[in-house]
Amino acid sequence: MQDDINEQHRLRMVRINEAKDRQLASATKEKGLIIVHTGAGKGKSTAAFGMAIRSLGQGMKVGIVQFIKGAIPTGEAAFFQKLALSGMPVEMHTLGEGFTWKTQDLERDIATAQKGWQKAVELLRDPTIDLVILDELNIATKYNYIATSVVVEELQTKRPMLHVVLTGRNASPEIIEIADLVSEMKVVKHPYAHGIQPQRGVEF
Repeated sequence: MQDDINEQHRLRMVRINEAKDRQLASATKEKGLIIVHTGAGKGKSTAAFGMAIRSLGQGMKVGIVQFIKGAIPTGEAAFFQKLALSGMPVEMHTLGEGFTWKTQDLERDIATAQKGWQKAVELLRDPTIDLVILDELNIATKYNYIATSVVVEELQTKRPMLHVVLTGRNASPEIIEIADLVSEMKVVKHPYAHGIQPQRGVEF
């Protein structure tokens, strides 16, 4: 009986392997990807920073701009600063001032977001950078602090092999349309719903 189960498993894995090999063989294009992490669930920025670590491990240069965030020190900002000081090819610019419902100043929020976008354009056009992460940019476009059309135009004219990651909930349909990869994080459970405070190393 166990021999039959083992053989059935082997044959199933052979079929899966053959299908995967065919899929891989048909993927002949190479290009810089536009990647979007959106949705109401936690993990959008975390996934992007994981890609930054992966890219650095491959010897690539990474540029990061954080929109919205910046009111409190975060572990990721401290970590990438340490990496940069150690000589790793990464630069991180945290140019937000906190959640928009905290600042309560529309003109100030727009000016802050525009400053972040200027830095983002600088990184996107830097020929030495391989991966650019625009953290929470989707929030800035959602509130019209930065015109979605401006972002789309810049992304459509990027260097062919530059990878760009955009994070934040409520990604616009226009950005989703031009993206190569879109992932949506979904809330299943969240500690906030049970009265648990943000935890160091998890939330910030």
